[in-house]
Amino acid sequence: MKYPWNDYSRRLSPLKLAVFAALFIPALWVAVAFEMDWLGARPLNEAIHQIGLWTIRLIFAALAVTPLRQIWQWPRLILVRRMLGVTAFAYVLCHFALYWVDQSFDVVKIATEIALRFYLTIGFVALLGLAVLAATSTDAMVRRMGRRWQSLHRIVYGIALLAVIHYWIQSKLDIWEPTIIAGVYLWLMGYRLLLKTAGVRGRLPLPWLAPLAIAAPLLTAGGEALYFWLVFGVDPMRVLNVNFSLQTGVRPAVVVLALAAGVSLIAAVRNWLPSAKQRPRFA
Repeated sequence: MKYPWNDYSRRLSPLKLAVFAALFIPALWVAVAFEMDWLGARPLNEAIHQIGLWTIRLIFAALAVTPLRQIWQWPRLILVRRMLGVTAFAYVLCHFALYWVDQSFDVVKIATEIALRFYLTIGFVALLGLAVLAATSTDAMVRRMGRRWQSLHRIVYGIALLAVIHYWIQSKLDIWEPTIIAGVYLWLMGYRLLLKTAGVRGRLPLPWLAPLAIAAPLLTAGGEALYFWLVFGVDPMRVLNVNFSLQTGVRPAVVVLALAAGVSLIAAVRNWLPSAKQRPRFA
């Protein structure tokens, strides 16, 4: 029998086992926090938000597997991509179920809210998209669909974008993490675009990571400045200056820069290590 923590040869994979166990932690924490009354004045509402947030994080973790696998030369990382994607669907189902409870199981009200509130509409579309991906994630479906499977599963890029928009609108004033996630999305899509245009034998040359690590934070800062200008009339230059001055703490663009630089640094070290091992030793 093949268990979730086994690799393709049905042997125990420490990586899959560790990820499998870790995926339960957020849901367990929310359950315990709800039971212990740690979620504030509106615990059910906060539980909905927390589970929804972890859904988005898992979607992006699944999206990051392919770039990190290639950049860090870590082939076995691909073993956890399906697990992350299916778990994201499980979390979004839990997110929707909690929302259903919060609305007292009123199907008409729920349907009306989804139809009339834009952020709920796109959230529900994302849920349906994840359902399609989860239903076609089995080995049998991969074999049955052939090349069409890969084409279908590219809709995850659109689902991730819908998730960002849903989170951004729902967050209203507190857009710190949604902006970071938007910046990560820019990096992930930028990587895939560069891989398609400048890739060599399915890999992006290491020097291309540097401009990508600069472009993603700059676009993140520009997007945040545009948002505050359009919604609140704040001078864009003021927002841009704050983004890289650290006067108001660590801004989203700085976090995106740190993440992109960290990925590039690990790739550079990983690329250097084999050469270092081959160098002659001197007394």
